[in-house]
Amino acid sequence: MNQLFYDKIANSTAHRPIRDELSGMVFKDKNLLPDLVKIATNLTDKNHHKACWVSELVFENKIEWLSDYLDVFCDTLERYTHESAMRPVSKICLFAVDYHYKAKVPFLNGNHISKITEACFDWLIDSEGKVATKAYSMRALYILGKKEDWIYPELENILPLGFPQHTAAYKSAAKDILQRIEKSKKTK
Repeated sequence: MNQLFYDKIANSTAHRPIRDELSGMVFKDKNLLPDLVKIATNLTDKNHHKACWVSELVFENKIEWLSDYLDVFCDTLERYTHESAMRPVSKICLFAVDYHYKAKVPFLNGNHISKITEACFDWLIDSEGKVATKAYSMRALYILGKKEDWIYPELENILPLGFPQHTAAYKSAAKDILQRIEKSKKTK
């Protein structure tokens, strides 16, 4: 473990310039990536959520770098409980499924897809969950639903249930996904 890198993560804040600096360190030295993933997936580390913030920026630009860590990443999904980790992790899931369906070769295997799907549904139905995590989850599920026929009917049942208790941001994201599902039915 690169101690200097770990200390920078431990002392970081959510401010974008700080996260940009840390992700920039990884872009300049890819040897830091294993340490970043190790911290982000070690849920006993009190700084794992901070590593997730940085991971989001790294994988937003280089999602293919996640390929060597997909097993540990997907195996950890169901255990995330810190909301500051769940938001960036749900966004990484969105990047991964989007890349998977756009890439010329498969990026995710069936087990990865299953674990991402399960985690996204769990985050979506979590009554205590934050809107951003739910929004990234529903978008990832929408992409997964293009190949998995059972996902759209589930989304059509679940998304409206959140309207009474959620914010305008949730309603906007859910309505967008529901409209996309409806449009996809007309093109089949």
